[in-house]
Amino acid sequence: MEEEKKSLNFIEQIIEDDMANGLKKEQIRFRFPPEPNGYLHIGHTKAICINFGLGEKYNAPVNLRFDDTNPEKEEQEFVDSIKKDVEWLGFQWDKELYASDYFQQLYEWAVQMIKDGKAYVDEQPSEVITEQRKNPAEPGIESPYRNRPVEESLDLFERMKNGEFEEGSMSLRAQIDMVSPNMNLRDPVMYRILKRPHHRTGTAWKIYPMYDWAHGESDYLEQVSHSLCSLEFENHRPLYNWYLEQVYDESKIAPKQREFARMNVSYMITSKRKLQRLVAEKVVTGWDDPRMPTISGMRRKGFTPASIKNFIEKVGVAKRENLIEIQLLDFCVREDLNKVAKRVMAVVDPVKLVIENYPEGKEEWLETENNPEQENAGTREVPFSRELYIEREDFKEEANNKFFRLKLGGEVRLKSAYIIKAERVEKDENGEITTIYATYDEKSKSGSGTEESLRKVKGTLHWVSATHAIPVDVRIYEKLFTVEQPDAEKDVDFLNFINPESVKTIKGFAEPSLKDVAVGEPLQFQRIGYFTKDQDSTDSNLVFNRTVTLKDSFKPE
Repeated sequence: MEEEKKSLNFIEQIIEDDMANGLKKEQIRFRFPPEPNGYLHIGHTKAICINFGLGEKYNAPVNLRFDDTNPEKEEQEFVDSIKKDVEWLGFQWDKELYASDYFQQLYEWAVQMIKDGKAYVDEQPSEVITEQRKNPAEPGIESPYRNRPVEESLDLFERMKNGEFEEGSMSLRAQIDMVSPNMNLRDPVMYRILKRPHHRTGTAWKIYPMYDWAHGESDYLEQVSHSLCSLEFENHRPLYNWYLEQVYDESKIAPKQREFARMNVSYMITSKRKLQRLVAEKVVTGWDDPRMPTISGMRRKGFTPASIKNFIEKVGVAKRENLIEIQLLDFCVREDLNKVAKRVMAVVDPVKLVIENYPEGKEEWLETENNPEQENAGTREVPFSRELYIEREDFKEEANNKFFRLKLGGEVRLKSAYIIKAERVEKDENGEITTIYATYDEKSKSGSGTEESLRKVKGTLHWVSATHAIPVDVRIYEKLFTVEQPDAEKDVDFLNFINPESVKTIKGFAEPSLKDVAVGEPLQFQRIGYFTKDQDSTDSNLVFNRTVTLKDSFKPE
Protein backbone atom coordinates (compact mmCIF):
# COMPACT_ATOMS: atom_id res chain seq x y z
CA MET A 1 0.00 0.00 0.00
CA GLU A 2 1.31 3.46 -0.89
CA GLU A 3 2.55 5.42 2.09
CA GLU A 4 0.10 8.10 3.17
CA LYS A 5 1.22 11.54 2.04
CA LYS A 6 1.91 13.92 4.91
CA SER A 7 -0.55 16.78 4.95
CA LEU A 8 0.75 20.30 4.40
CA ASN A 9 0.80 22.84 7.19
CA PHE A 10 -0.77 26.20 6.42
CA ILE A 11 2.55 27.84 5.50
CA GLU A 12 3.42 25.06 3.07
CA GLN A 13 -0.05 25.42 1.58
CA ILE A 14 0.55 29.16 1.04
CA ILE A 15 3.81 28.41 -0.76
CA GLU A 16 2.20 25.71 -2.90
CA ASP A 17 -0.61 28.12 -3.83
CA ASP A 18 1.93 30.82 -4.74
CA MET A 19 3.76 28.39 -6.98
CA ALA A 20 0.50 27.39 -8.61
CA ASN A 21 -0.13 31.09 -9.28
CA GLY A 22 3.16 31.72 -11.01
CA LEU A 23 5.91 31.91 -8.37
CA LYS A 24 8.90 30.00 -9.72
CA LYS A 25 10.61 27.48 -7.47
CA GLU A 26 13.96 29.21 -7.98
CA GLN A 27 12.40 32.44 -6.66
CA ILE A 28 11.63 30.91 -3.25
CA ARG A 29 13.90 32.27 -0.52
CA PHE A 30 13.57 32.38 3.26
CA ARG A 31 15.41 34.07 6.10
CA PHE A 32 15.89 33.72 9.83
CA PRO A 33 16.17 37.31 11.15
CA PRO A 34 17.18 37.46 14.83
CA GLU A 35 17.93 40.70 16.64
CA PRO A 36 21.42 40.35 18.20
CA ASN A 37 20.29 41.64 21.59
CA GLY A 38 20.39 38.39 23.54
CA TYR A 39 20.90 34.65 23.23
CA LEU A 40 18.45 32.52 21.25
CA HIS A 41 15.89 30.60 23.32
CA ILE A 42 13.52 27.67 22.89
CA GLY A 43 10.96 29.94 21.20
CA HIS A 44 13.46 30.83 18.48
CA THR A 45 14.01 27.17 17.65
CA LYS A 46 10.54 27.08 16.13
CA ALA A 47 11.32 29.94 13.73
CA ILE A 48 14.71 28.39 12.95
CA CYS A 49 13.22 24.97 12.22
CA ILE A 50 10.34 26.41 10.17
CA ASN A 51 12.54 28.60 7.95
CA PHE A 52 15.44 26.20 7.48
CA GLY A 53 13.06 23.24 7.28
CA LEU A 54 11.21 24.93 4.41
CA GLY A 55 14.56 25.70 2.81
CA GLU A 56 15.35 21.99 2.85
CA LYS A 57 11.88 21.00 1.62
CA TYR A 58 11.95 23.36 -1.37
CA ASN A 59 15.73 23.25 -1.90
CA ALA A 60 15.64 27.01 -1.40
CA PRO A 61 18.31 29.30 0.12
CA VAL A 62 17.85 30.63 3.67
CA ASN A 63 19.61 33.80 4.78
CA LEU A 64 20.78 34.41 8.32
CA ARG A 65 20.10 38.11 8.70
CA PHE A 66 20.74 40.05 11.86
CA ASP A 67 18.20 42.85 12.30
CA ASP A 68 20.76 45.04 14.06
CA THR A 69 18.97 48.39 14.20
CA ASN A 70 19.36 49.14 17.91
CA PRO A 71 22.99 49.69 19.01
CA GLU A 72 21.89 50.26 22.62
CA LYS A 73 21.21 46.55 23.12
CA GLU A 74 23.19 44.74 20.44
CA GLU A 75 26.62 43.16 20.82
CA GLN A 76 29.00 41.01 18.80
CA GLU A 77 28.77 38.40 21.57
CA PHE A 78 25.13 37.85 20.69
CA VAL A 79 25.90 37.61 16.96
CA ASP A 80 28.51 34.93 17.64
CA SER A 81 26.23 32.96 19.97
CA ILE A 82 23.37 33.00 17.43
CA LYS A 83 25.59 31.66 14.66
CA LYS A 84 26.88 28.92 16.96
CA ASP A 85 23.34 27.91 17.95
CA VAL A 86 22.03 27.71 14.38
CA GLU A 87 25.03 25.62 13.31
CA TRP A 88 24.69 23.37 16.37
CA LEU A 89 21.08 22.66 15.42
CA GLY A 90 22.43 21.37 12.12
CA PHE A 91 21.40 24.15 9.74
CA GLN A 92 23.48 26.02 7.16
CA TRP A 93 22.53 29.48 5.92
CA ASP A 94 23.09 30.70 2.38
CA LYS A 95 24.25 34.25 3.20
CA GLU A 96 25.15 35.98 6.45
CA LEU A 97 23.58 39.43 6.20
CA TYR A 98 22.83 42.42 8.42
CA ALA A 99 20.17 45.12 8.31
CA SER A 100 23.09 47.48 8.87
CA ASP A 101 24.31 46.47 5.39
CA TYR A 102 21.35 48.47 4.10
CA PHE A 103 21.55 51.62 6.24
CA GLN A 104 22.56 53.83 3.30
CA GLN A 105 19.82 52.46 1.03
CA LEU A 106 17.22 52.80 3.77
CA TYR A 107 18.27 56.39 4.32
CA GLU A 108 18.01 57.18 0.61
CA TRP A 109 14.56 55.62 0.40
CA ALA A 110 13.48 57.66 3.45
CA VAL A 111 14.68 60.86 1.71
CA GLN A 112 12.60 59.93 -1.33
CA MET A 113 9.56 59.35 0.89
CA ILE A 114 9.97 62.87 2.31
CA LYS A 115 10.11 64.21 -1.26
CA ASP A 116 6.96 62.24 -2.11
CA GLY A 117 5.11 63.70 0.88
CA LYS A 118 5.07 60.32 2.64
CA ALA A 119 7.30 61.22 5.60
CA TYR A 120 8.09 64.25 7.77
CA VAL A 121 10.36 65.30 10.62
CA ASP A 122 8.51 65.65 13.92
CA GLU A 123 10.06 67.71 16.74
CA GLN A 124 7.76 66.43 19.49
CA PRO A 125 8.98 64.18 22.31
CA SER A 126 8.11 60.50 22.04
CA GLU A 127 5.71 60.75 25.01
CA VAL A 128 3.64 63.40 23.18
CA ILE A 129 3.62 61.34 19.98
CA THR A 130 2.36 58.32 21.92
CA GLU A 131 -0.36 60.40 23.57
CA GLN A 132 -1.51 61.86 20.23
CA ARG A 133 -1.88 58.42 18.69
CA LYS A 134 -4.70 57.69 21.19
CA ASN A 135 -6.28 54.21 20.95
CA PRO A 136 -8.01 52.08 18.29
CA ALA A 137 -11.46 53.38 19.25
CA GLU A 138 -10.45 57.06 19.24
CA PRO A 139 -9.04 59.04 16.28
CA GLY A 140 -5.44 60.15 16.67
CA ILE A 141 -4.34 63.79 16.73
CA GLU A 142 -2.15 64.96 13.90
CA SER A 143 1.28 66.35 14.75
CA PRO A 144 1.61 70.11 14.23
CA TYR A 145 4.64 69.24 12.07
CA ARG A 146 2.75 66.77 9.86
CA ASN A 147 2.34 69.20 6.96
CA ARG A 148 5.61 71.07 7.27
CA PRO A 149 7.27 71.94 3.91
CA VAL A 150 9.14 69.11 2.22
CA GLU A 151 12.34 71.17 1.99
CA GLU A 152 12.25 71.79 5.74
CA SER A 153 11.93 68.07 6.54
CA LEU A 154 14.69 67.22 4.07
CA ASP A 155 17.03 69.75 5.69
CA LEU A 156 16.24 68.60 9.22
CA PHE A 157 16.55 64.92 8.33
CA GLU A 158 20.02 65.46 6.86
CA ARG A 159 21.07 67.42 9.90
CA MET A 160 19.70 64.62 12.11
CA LYS A 161 21.97 62.24 10.18
CA ASN A 162 24.92 64.60 10.68
CA GLY A 163 24.45 64.56 14.44
CA GLU A 164 23.42 68.20 14.88
CA PHE A 165 20.53 67.46 17.25
CA GLU A 166 20.20 65.81 20.64
CA GLU A 167 18.71 62.36 21.16
CA GLY A 168 14.94 62.49 21.50
CA SER A 169 14.66 66.01 20.07
CA MET A 170 13.13 64.88 16.77
CA SER A 171 12.28 61.84 14.68
CA LEU A 172 11.24 60.97 11.14
CA ARG A 173 7.67 59.69 10.87
CA ALA A 174 5.82 58.08 7.98
CA GLN A 175 2.70 59.99 6.94
CA ILE A 176 -0.03 57.36 6.70
CA ASP A 177 -3.34 57.59 8.58
CA MET A 178 -3.88 59.07 12.06
CA VAL A 179 -7.44 57.69 12.26
CA SER A 180 -6.65 54.10 11.24
CA PRO A 181 -8.00 51.48 13.66
CA ASN A 182 -4.60 49.80 13.25
CA MET A 183 -2.32 51.73 15.57
CA ASN A 184 0.76 50.72 13.58
CA LEU A 185 -0.45 52.92 10.72
CA ARG A 186 -0.79 56.08 12.81
CA ASP A 187 2.28 57.83 11.44
CA PRO A 188 4.88 55.40 12.83
CA VAL A 189 8.38 56.59 13.62
CA MET A 190 10.87 55.52 10.93
CA TYR A 191 14.09 57.00 12.38
CA ARG A 192 15.25 58.18 15.78
CA ILE A 193 18.41 60.00 16.81
CA LEU A 194 20.75 57.66 18.68
CA LYS A 195 24.35 58.71 19.21
CA ARG A 196 25.61 55.27 20.15
CA PRO A 197 28.35 53.27 18.44
CA HIS A 198 27.12 50.30 16.42
CA HIS A 199 28.87 46.93 16.68
CA ARG A 200 29.45 46.94 12.90
CA THR A 201 29.19 50.51 11.62
CA GLY A 202 30.93 52.18 14.54
CA THR A 203 30.04 55.89 14.85
CA ALA A 204 29.16 56.41 11.16
CA TRP A 205 25.46 56.84 11.91
CA LYS A 206 23.73 59.16 14.37
CA ILE A 207 20.24 58.03 13.33
CA TYR A 208 18.96 54.47 13.22
CA PRO A 209 15.96 52.98 11.41
CA MET A 210 13.11 51.53 13.43
CA TYR A 211 12.59 47.77 13.20
CA ASP A 212 9.37 47.94 11.17
CA TRP A 213 10.98 50.17 8.54
CA ALA A 214 14.20 48.17 8.24
CA HIS A 215 12.78 44.66 8.47
CA GLY A 216 10.48 44.52 5.47
CA GLU A 217 12.79 46.56 3.26
CA SER A 218 15.65 44.19 4.14
CA ASP A 219 13.43 41.28 3.08
CA TYR A 220 12.80 43.10 -0.18
CA LEU A 221 16.46 43.87 -0.83
CA GLU A 222 17.31 40.20 -0.27
CA GLN A 223 14.35 39.12 -2.43
CA VAL A 224 12.93 36.94 0.33
CA SER A 225 9.75 35.37 -1.05
CA HIS A 226 8.11 34.45 2.26
CA SER A 227 8.76 36.46 5.40
CA LEU A 228 7.63 34.22 8.24
CA CYS A 229 7.27 35.62 11.74
CA SER A 230 5.42 35.03 14.98
CA LEU A 231 1.83 36.00 15.60
CA GLU A 232 2.51 39.25 17.46
CA PHE A 233 3.53 40.77 14.11
CA GLU A 234 0.19 40.02 12.46
CA ASN A 235 -1.14 43.55 13.02
CA HIS A 236 2.18 44.92 11.70
CA ARG A 237 1.54 43.30 8.33
CA PRO A 238 -0.40 46.29 6.86
CA LEU A 239 2.57 48.54 7.75
CA TYR A 240 5.01 45.98 6.31
CA ASN A 241 3.07 46.05 3.06
CA TRP A 242 2.69 49.86 3.04
CA TYR A 243 6.44 50.34 3.39
CA LEU A 244 7.04 47.85 0.57
CA GLU A 245 4.66 49.76 -1.70
CA GLN A 246 6.83 52.85 -1.39
CA VAL A 247 9.88 51.16 -2.94
CA TYR A 248 8.47 48.19 -4.87
CA ASP A 249 9.65 47.54 -8.41
CA GLU A 250 7.19 45.30 -10.27
CA SER A 251 10.04 43.37 -11.89
CA LYS A 252 11.03 42.05 -8.46
CA ILE A 253 9.57 39.75 -5.84
CA ALA A 254 7.38 41.37 -3.20
CA PRO A 255 7.96 39.47 0.06
CA LYS A 256 4.84 37.99 1.61
CA GLN A 257 4.64 38.23 5.41
CA ARG A 258 2.75 35.44 7.14
CA GLU A 259 2.51 34.68 10.84
CA PHE A 260 2.57 31.51 12.92
CA ALA A 261 1.89 31.01 16.62
CA ARG A 262 4.90 31.57 18.82
CA MET A 263 5.87 28.75 21.13
CA ASN A 264 5.22 28.98 24.85
CA VAL A 265 6.50 26.15 27.04
CA SER A 266 5.33 25.64 30.61
CA TYR A 267 7.72 26.62 33.41
CA MET A 268 9.77 28.69 30.95
CA ILE A 269 9.91 32.34 29.93
CA THR A 270 10.92 33.51 26.47
CA SER A 271 11.07 37.26 26.95
CA LYS A 272 14.62 38.43 26.20
CA ARG A 273 14.13 41.33 28.60
CA LYS A 274 13.24 38.95 31.42
CA LEU A 275 16.02 36.53 30.54
CA GLN A 276 18.38 39.52 30.67
CA ARG A 277 17.13 40.24 34.20
CA LEU A 278 17.88 36.68 35.28
CA VAL A 279 21.45 37.13 34.07
CA ALA A 280 21.93 40.72 35.31
CA GLU A 281 20.54 39.97 38.78
CA LYS A 282 22.59 36.76 39.01
CA VAL A 283 19.59 34.52 39.51
CA VAL A 284 21.44 32.27 37.06
CA THR A 285 25.14 32.02 36.26
CA GLY A 286 24.82 33.33 32.70
CA TRP A 287 22.94 33.01 29.41
CA ASP A 288 24.16 29.40 29.13
CA ASP A 289 23.10 28.35 32.62
CA PRO A 290 21.51 24.87 32.17
CA ARG A 291 18.32 26.14 33.85
CA MET A 292 17.86 28.79 31.15
CA PRO A 293 15.56 28.15 28.17
CA THR A 294 18.31 29.41 25.86
CA ILE A 295 19.67 27.07 23.20
CA SER A 296 23.13 27.45 24.75
CA GLY A 297 21.72 26.57 28.18
CA MET A 298 19.90 23.54 26.81
CA ARG A 299 23.03 22.44 24.95
CA ARG A 300 25.05 22.72 28.16
CA LYS A 301 22.40 20.75 30.03
CA GLY A 302 22.77 17.92 27.53
CA PHE A 303 19.95 18.39 25.04
CA THR A 304 20.68 17.15 21.53
CA PRO A 305 19.82 18.92 18.25
CA ALA A 306 17.71 15.93 17.22
CA SER A 307 15.64 16.08 20.41
CA ILE A 308 14.88 19.79 19.96
CA LYS A 309 13.99 19.40 16.29
CA ASN A 310 11.76 16.44 17.11
CA PHE A 311 10.04 18.53 19.77
CA ILE A 312 9.36 21.31 17.24
CA GLU A 313 7.97 18.76 14.78
CA LYS A 314 5.61 17.33 17.41
CA VAL A 315 4.43 20.83 18.38
CA GLY A 316 3.70 21.59 14.73
CA VAL A 317 2.98 24.84 12.90
CA ALA A 318 -0.20 26.47 14.15
CA LYS A 319 -2.04 29.78 13.81
CA ARG A 320 -3.18 29.91 17.41
CA GLU A 321 -0.97 30.14 20.48
CA ASN A 322 -1.15 27.58 23.25
CA LEU A 323 0.98 26.40 26.15
CA ILE A 324 3.14 23.36 25.42
CA GLU A 325 3.83 21.07 28.36
CA ILE A 326 7.49 20.92 29.31
CA GLN A 327 7.03 17.16 29.75
CA LEU A 328 6.84 16.85 25.95
CA LEU A 329 10.26 18.47 25.66
CA ASP A 330 11.63 16.08 28.29
CA PHE A 331 10.02 13.15 26.47
CA CYS A 332 11.74 14.12 23.23
CA VAL A 333 15.20 14.44 24.76
CA ARG A 334 14.76 11.22 26.72
CA GLU A 335 13.66 9.41 23.55
CA ASP A 336 16.74 10.57 21.64
CA LEU A 337 19.22 10.03 24.45
CA ASN A 338 17.99 6.47 24.89
CA LYS A 339 19.28 5.81 21.37
CA VAL A 340 22.60 7.68 21.52
CA ALA A 341 23.78 7.91 25.14
CA LYS A 342 26.57 5.64 26.31
CA ARG A 343 25.66 3.64 29.42
CA VAL A 344 28.05 4.18 32.31
CA MET A 345 28.05 3.43 36.01
CA ALA A 346 28.03 6.19 38.60
CA VAL A 347 26.79 6.30 42.18
CA VAL A 348 25.38 9.62 43.37
CA ASP A 349 24.49 8.74 46.99
CA PRO A 350 27.14 6.17 47.85
CA VAL A 351 27.35 3.62 50.61
CA LYS A 352 30.29 1.20 50.91
CA LEU A 353 29.75 -2.48 50.04
CA VAL A 354 32.41 -4.98 51.06
CA ILE A 355 32.39 -8.50 49.56
CA GLU A 356 33.97 -10.41 52.39
CA ASN A 357 34.77 -13.62 50.49
CA TYR A 358 36.33 -11.81 47.52
CA PRO A 359 40.15 -11.96 47.75
CA GLU A 360 41.79 -8.85 49.16
CA GLY A 361 43.95 -7.04 46.60
CA LYS A 362 42.33 -8.81 43.65
CA GLU A 363 40.87 -6.82 40.78
CA GLU A 364 39.10 -7.84 37.57
CA TRP A 365 38.16 -5.94 34.45
CA LEU A 366 34.68 -6.98 33.42
CA GLU A 367 33.10 -6.50 30.01
CA THR A 368 29.93 -4.43 29.85
CA GLU A 369 27.87 -3.02 26.99
CA ASN A 370 28.01 0.62 25.89
CA ASN A 371 24.46 0.91 24.58
CA PRO A 372 22.06 -2.01 24.01
CA GLU A 373 19.99 0.25 21.69
CA GLN A 374 22.90 0.54 19.26
CA GLU A 375 23.94 -2.53 17.32
CA ASN A 376 27.54 -1.39 16.84
CA ALA A 377 28.07 0.46 20.13
CA GLY A 378 30.51 -2.17 21.34
CA THR A 379 31.63 -2.92 24.87
CA ARG A 380 34.17 -1.64 27.38
CA GLU A 381 35.81 -2.98 30.51
CA VAL A 382 35.10 -1.76 34.03
CA PRO A 383 37.18 -2.58 37.12
CA PHE A 384 35.78 -4.77 39.89
CA SER A 385 37.24 -5.25 43.37
CA ARG A 386 36.42 -6.34 46.92
CA GLU A 387 35.15 -2.92 47.97
CA LEU A 388 32.44 -1.18 45.95
CA TYR A 389 30.02 1.73 46.17
CA ILE A 390 26.30 1.23 45.57
CA GLU A 391 23.38 3.64 45.88
CA ARG A 392 22.17 4.06 49.45
CA GLU A 393 18.55 3.73 48.34
CA ASP A 394 19.33 0.33 46.80
CA PHE A 395 19.68 -1.27 50.24
CA LYS A 396 17.27 -1.85 53.11
CA GLU A 397 17.83 -3.91 56.20
CA GLU A 398 14.24 -5.10 56.03
CA ALA A 399 11.86 -4.87 53.09
CA ASN A 400 8.75 -6.56 51.71
CA ASN A 401 8.63 -8.77 48.63
CA LYS A 402 8.05 -5.78 46.33
CA PHE A 403 11.52 -4.41 47.05
CA PHE A 404 13.69 -5.98 44.35
CA ARG A 405 16.95 -4.43 45.40
CA LEU A 406 19.34 -5.52 48.14
CA LYS A 407 18.22 -6.41 51.65
CA LEU A 408 19.72 -8.41 54.49
CA GLY A 409 19.62 -12.07 53.55
CA GLY A 410 18.60 -11.17 50.00
CA GLU A 411 20.38 -11.54 46.69
CA VAL A 412 20.89 -9.25 43.68
CA ARG A 413 23.09 -9.28 40.63
CA LEU A 414 25.72 -6.60 40.28
CA LYS A 415 25.54 -5.30 36.70
CA SER A 416 27.92 -7.27 34.41
CA ALA A 417 29.45 -8.90 37.50
CA TYR A 418 28.34 -11.38 40.18
CA ILE A 419 25.38 -12.34 42.30
CA ILE A 420 25.86 -11.16 45.89
CA LYS A 421 24.03 -11.70 49.16
CA ALA A 422 23.86 -9.09 51.96
CA GLU A 423 24.97 -10.56 55.28
CA ARG A 424 25.30 -7.73 57.81
CA VAL A 425 25.78 -3.97 58.19
CA GLU A 426 27.95 -1.58 60.15
CA LYS A 427 26.51 1.71 61.48
CA ASP A 428 27.84 4.93 62.95
CA GLU A 429 26.84 6.48 66.28
CA ASN A 430 23.74 8.03 64.65
CA GLY A 431 22.48 4.71 63.38
CA GLU A 432 23.44 5.53 59.78
CA ILE A 433 24.67 2.57 57.75
CA THR A 434 28.32 3.09 56.82
CA THR A 435 29.15 -0.33 55.36
CA ILE A 436 27.21 -3.27 53.96
CA TYR A 437 28.95 -6.64 54.13
CA ALA A 438 28.10 -9.25 51.54
CA THR A 439 29.28 -12.49 50.01
CA TYR A 440 29.43 -13.38 46.33
CA ASP A 441 28.94 -16.50 44.26
CA GLU A 442 32.29 -16.90 42.49
CA LYS A 443 30.76 -18.98 39.68
CA SER A 444 27.92 -16.51 38.92
CA LYS A 445 29.99 -14.12 36.78
CA SER A 446 27.88 -12.54 34.03
CA GLY A 447 28.49 -14.01 30.61
CA SER A 448 30.63 -16.92 31.88
CA GLY A 449 28.06 -19.49 30.74
CA THR A 450 28.09 -21.41 34.01
CA GLU A 451 24.91 -22.79 35.52
CA GLU A 452 25.34 -20.35 38.39
CA SER A 453 25.68 -17.39 36.02
CA LEU A 454 22.33 -18.26 34.43
CA ARG A 455 20.54 -18.25 37.76
CA LYS A 456 17.81 -15.60 37.88
CA VAL A 457 17.54 -13.05 40.66
CA LYS A 458 15.01 -10.25 40.59
CA GLY A 459 17.25 -7.24 41.11
CA THR A 460 20.26 -5.84 39.24
CA LEU A 461 22.27 -3.01 40.75
CA HIS A 462 24.86 -0.65 39.30
CA TRP A 463 28.07 -0.17 41.26
CA VAL A 464 31.52 1.38 41.17
CA SER A 465 34.78 -0.14 42.40
CA ALA A 466 35.87 1.93 45.39
CA THR A 467 39.55 1.39 44.56
CA HIS A 468 39.16 2.76 41.04
CA ALA A 469 36.28 5.24 41.53
CA ILE A 470 36.75 8.83 40.50
CA PRO A 471 34.97 11.52 42.54
CA VAL A 472 32.47 13.60 40.55
CA ASP A 473 30.26 16.60 41.21
CA VAL A 474 26.76 15.89 39.99
CA ARG A 475 24.46 18.85 39.37
CA ILE A 476 20.79 17.98 39.68
CA TYR A 477 18.60 20.51 37.87
CA GLU A 478 14.91 21.06 38.46
CA LYS A 479 12.55 23.61 36.90
CA LEU A 480 13.69 27.20 37.34
CA PHE A 481 10.15 28.32 38.21
CA THR A 482 7.55 26.91 40.56
CA VAL A 483 4.52 27.74 38.38
CA GLU A 484 3.61 26.88 34.78
CA GLN A 485 3.38 30.48 33.58
CA PRO A 486 5.69 32.61 35.72
CA ASP A 487 5.08 35.80 33.72
CA ALA A 488 1.31 35.42 33.31
CA GLU A 489 0.41 37.80 36.18
CA LYS A 490 1.18 41.36 35.09
CA ASP A 491 1.07 42.73 38.63
CA VAL A 492 3.42 40.10 40.08
CA ASP A 493 7.16 40.07 39.44
CA PHE A 494 8.05 36.78 37.74
CA LEU A 495 11.11 36.51 40.01
CA ASN A 496 8.70 35.74 42.87
CA PHE A 497 8.25 32.31 41.29
CA ILE A 498 11.92 31.31 41.19
CA ASN A 499 12.41 27.78 42.49
CA PRO A 500 15.00 27.97 45.32
CA GLU A 501 15.72 24.26 44.77
CA SER A 502 16.33 24.56 41.02
CA VAL A 503 19.88 23.20 41.31
CA LYS A 504 21.82 21.23 43.86
CA THR A 505 25.28 19.70 43.63
CA ILE A 506 25.95 16.30 45.15
CA LYS A 507 29.18 14.35 45.49
CA GLY A 508 29.33 10.95 43.86
CA PHE A 509 31.66 8.38 42.38
CA ALA A 510 31.96 7.12 38.83
CA GLU A 511 33.77 4.45 36.86
CA PRO A 512 37.22 5.62 35.67
CA SER A 513 36.23 5.79 31.96
CA LEU A 514 34.42 9.06 32.68
CA LYS A 515 37.78 10.80 32.89
CA ASP A 516 38.02 10.57 29.12
CA VAL A 517 34.55 11.66 27.97
CA ALA A 518 34.24 14.93 26.08
CA VAL A 519 32.34 17.96 27.31
CA GLY A 520 28.77 17.65 26.06
CA GLU A 521 28.93 13.91 25.37
CA PRO A 522 25.56 12.29 26.19
CA LEU A 523 25.68 9.66 28.93
CA GLN A 524 23.21 7.52 30.79
CA PHE A 525 24.12 6.97 34.42
CA GLN A 526 22.54 3.56 34.61
CA ARG A 527 19.32 3.44 36.61
CA ILE A 528 19.66 7.16 37.51
CA GLY A 529 19.21 9.41 34.48
CA TYR A 530 20.84 11.11 31.52
CA PHE A 531 23.85 13.34 32.12
CA THR A 532 26.56 15.22 30.28
CA LYS A 533 30.01 16.48 31.21
CA ASP A 534 29.99 20.21 31.95
CA GLN A 535 32.43 22.81 30.69
CA ASP A 536 33.37 23.62 34.30
CA SER A 537 35.14 20.26 34.56
CA THR A 538 38.85 20.15 35.23
CA ASP A 539 41.25 17.21 35.39
CA SER A 540 40.92 17.20 39.17
CA ASN A 541 37.21 18.02 39.42
CA LEU A 542 34.77 16.44 36.99
CA VAL A 543 31.30 17.99 36.83
CA PHE A 544 28.24 16.33 35.28
CA ASN A 545 24.87 17.95 34.61
CA ARG A 546 21.65 15.98 34.73
CA THR A 547 19.81 16.45 31.45
CA VAL A 548 16.64 14.57 32.33
CA THR A 549 15.48 11.75 34.58
CA LEU A 550 15.45 8.21 33.25
CA LYS A 551 11.70 7.73 33.12
CA ASP A 552 8.53 9.74 33.14
CA SER A 553 4.87 8.78 32.93
CA PHE A 554 4.23 11.42 30.23
CA LYS A 555 3.02 10.06 26.88
CA PRO A 556 2.71 12.38 23.87
CA GLU A 557 -0.63 12.40 22.12
